[in-house]
Amino acid sequence: MKRWVKILILAYLSLLFFGSFLAVGAMWIGVFEETYPKLSEIERFLYYFFAGSIGGSLRHLYMFCSHYMNDEFIDPRHWIMYIFFPLFATGTAVIAVNLIQSGILMIDFADNIDGPYAQVSVAFFVGFGFNRFLNKLNEISTGMFDMKKQEKKQD
Repeated sequence: MKRWVKILILAYLSLLFFGSFLAVGAMWIGVFEETYPKLSEIERFLYYFFAGSIGGSLRHLYMFCSHYMNDEFIDPRHWIMYIFFPLFATGTAVIAVNLIQSGILMIDFADNIDGPYAQVSVAFFVGFGFNRFLNKLNEISTGMFDMKKQEKKQD
């Protein structure tokens, strides 16, 4: 992998990681409420989104630094993973919390008057390990929607 690509990836992941913290902090103190009043309607989802971003970018920063230190950048196509996986993690985190809150995935959140800490924590974990979460979702959806298994049960 070329040196400028490595620098670009490191800058991108760092910006995503620290920028997500800044965005959460800005939302927490209400910086955007006056400018964008409609934002308060989706604020919880934005917390999940940025928590997933923090988790996904943290994991990929770690992976990037580990591969860099061990000189393991062999395949130049790996840049796609460092760019897109943290983005996939953001949406996956939001969907994961919604699946849990809907009751489809069985995790019970404790009510907290001060904020959705459990949901944000789950969003972070899903962002951090989103590919493993997607593997589990694939297993669940295969079990739910596999027509071959359903046809065998009917026979």
